[in-house]
Amino acid sequence: MNPYILSTLLFGLGLGTTITFASSHWLLAWMALEMNTLAIIPLMAQHHHPRAVEATTKYFLTQATAAAMLLFASTTTAWLTAQWAIQQMTHPLPSTILILALSLKIGLAPVHSWLPEVLQGFDLTTGLILSTWQKLAPFALLLQMQPTGTTLLIILRLASTLVGGWGGLNQTQLRNVLAYSSIAHLGWMVLVLQFSPTLALLALLTYITMTSSTFLTFNLNKSTNITSLAISWAKSPALTCLTPLILLSLGGLPPLTRFMPKWLILQDLTNQDLPCTATLAALTALLSLYFYLRLSYAMTLTMAPNNLIGITPWRTHHSQLTLPLAFFTMLTLLLLPLTPSALALLSPY
Repeated sequence: MNPYILSTLLFGLGLGTTITFASSHWLLAWMALEMNTLAIIPLMAQHHHPRAVEATTKYFLTQATAAAMLLFASTTTAWLTAQWAIQQMTHPLPSTILILALSLKIGLAPVHSWLPEVLQGFDLTTGLILSTWQKLAPFALLLQMQPTGTTLLIILRLASTLVGGWGGLNQTQLRNVLAYSSIAHLGWMVLVLQFSPTLALLALLTYITMTSSTFLTFNLNKSTNITSLAISWAKSPALTCLTPLILLSLGGLPPLTRFMPKWLILQDLTNQDLPCTATLAALTALLSLYFYLRLSYAMTLTMAPNNLIGITPWRTHHSQLTLPLAFFTMLTLLLLPLTPSALALLSPY
């Protein structure tokens, strides 16, 4: 792709997300979301491959449906309450439609089925943008809405944590595994959204950090399925030693970074007299931990085939920058000691 066109598209992508952050009017937020979607479509379809074109078409139809629902709900709000403010959602009907539209945009269960199919059709770099940057704008709108404890939101929370853990168990493609991992992590964020928005934002930031390090690791090794993980040692032995720690951090094991938001979320749910919800969330985290352990086993404890395919990848040089990978890997593994600082930021006083 031409560098000038690429720069323009990336600028539009960032501008759409920034306008969404700054907007308090539903029409402005809808316009920014559309700008974001239209900027990423050419980036998705730049590889003229039938699977990429199919995934781009599915993504466009899904986002267009969510945008139409969002516009309909916002105009319904203006008709019923005579105001367009995002923070003043008082009527239950448009609030429900808006929650469903934003859930469809980020891929919360039970409107999640497009995410694994779409992510599987892209390369790992585009999948990284889809799994991280594209979650920011809809999640910012959810934070501004401050949705209360409706039955729909409870279903979305628990279904996402359950589907994200259960759906990734029998996957062999790494992008499908990361898609279901994204669904499970988003369920954890929405789980605590109405009680502590700052904690939900902390969970989102740690999720983006760890997902970035995972995608960059697989992209450096050119790994797309579990079988190809077995020859990672021949490409980068040091990174092969660190990757299981990154995956276990995604699973939420101490003393790694992801343990911090999960621990704080379970503590907050217990303080809100929701022990059953906290227990169910902790049990569904075990499902996700299983396929992270499965990836770690395939990468470090499985012998590569003793042939040219398994031995010679170390001879090939890669062109990926390793500084972003080193930065995100350090954040993924070493942020747990900063938990007291996070607690100080989350405290209301």
